[in-house]
Amino acid sequence: MDLTTSTSEDTDCRAVGDILSRVGDRWTVLVVVALCDRPCRFSALRRKVGGISQQMLTSTLRTLERDGMVERTVRATTPPQVSYALTDLGRSLSDTVRQLAEWSITNLATIHDNRKRYDQQRASL
Repeated sequence: MDLTTSTSEDTDCRAVGDILSRVGDRWTVLVVVALCDRPCRFSALRRKVGGISQQMLTSTLRTLERDGMVERTVRATTPPQVSYALTDLGRSLSDTVRQLAEWSITNLATIHDNRKRYDQQRASL
């Protein structure tokens, strides 16, 4: 699909951009990866996604739930237990996100080297 030519393609491009802005942000990717294997309670999920604040995790989970990618389940215990799991839609995204995560890990050193080289070249100008 050529996303640069027609009006319907302009609409497609905007739609793709809207979805990518949601699913492509740092925390969404990490939360989806953390939920790939099994449902998690909030505190366990926060530990798995190191460095995320409670507020950001709450916001990310609500966005994913709103988009239908995460299901929130409340068990009527004392105290109530809340767990989060990927829906079928979320699982369909998880394969792509895992590939992106694996690519990131594989290429991290090369990217850091390239950044260092670029910064050194720019500093010498």
